[in-house]
Amino acid sequence: MQTGRFIRRENPENGIARIVLARPEARNAQSPDLLYELDAAFTSAAADDSVRVIVLAADGPDFSSGHDLKAGTALPCPPVATIAAGLESGGAEGHYAFECETYLGLCKRWRDIPKPTIAQAHGRTIAGGLMLLWPMDIIVAASTATFSDPVTAFGVNGVEYFTHVWELGARRAKEILFTGRTMTAHEAQTAGMVNHIVDLDELESFTLDLARRIAARPPFGLRLAKESVNRCLDAQGQSVALDSAMGLHNLGHAAALARHGQIVEPTGIDVILREAKGAPLNTATAGVGTDD
Repeated sequence: MQTGRFIRRENPENGIARIVLARPEARNAQSPDLLYELDAAFTSAAADDSVRVIVLAADGPDFSSGHDLKAGTALPCPPVATIAAGLESGGAEGHYAFECETYLGLCKRWRDIPKPTIAQAHGRTIAGGLMLLWPMDIIVAASTATFSDPVTAFGVNGVEYFTHVWELGARRAKEILFTGRTMTAHEAQTAGMVNHIVDLDELESFTLDLARRIAARPPFGLRLAKESVNRCLDAQGQSVALDSAMGLHNLGHAAALARHGQIVEPTGIDVILREAKGAPLNTATAGVGTDD
């Protein structure tokens, strides 16, 4: 087992690596440090010839509460997804460079990991948390898991990895974005976003069994199958659509910056927290309801 500050790597059995979000006290809110630790863990597992399948899991009551806005935008390491340009510019220009690298860039990088990936989701996944699930190849959800992207309340179009239409379909994506409402695991499965739903106490064992069955197949065949599906998505225009949505997302940030002196609508946090369901959240780190 390898442990970082925010990420833990486990090896539950031969051929399988489990990477765990390990910031439960903040509902796994995503600081740049957490995201780049996660990228390093994915990179290490991908380069390890003994690993055939990578599982993404999370500690604590929720999978992820989204971006931690109070963590700032300083990178803990040189850029890995884009060539550095404009990161120190400040204002809308600097923020655009940051999000192209840290959010959209990393998500695209993770989508194309040349090995099968499985996410196991439990509790709540809110806004930026979806950006950890959606690049994965397969999603297994606990029956009590919920999913939401409420960030139109911040004056932006949705989270930066804008694959909503592929994950949910156009009409459901519009409703989820327009209302900010929460989806159940069963609704997410009906939409095609979730592959399997299991009881919470079976989530880990079911996911491990699925990983075991995949790991039994030839690694190169798995890689070719994954690349073929991803190229189909790109042929449908997914990559271009993501870039376009990122530009619109940052137009929202620029408008808020011009109007309010900050990158999001200031009333957004109150709207999102008021609509949040379930147990109280740790808002000190700006996790749920404060992700952009």
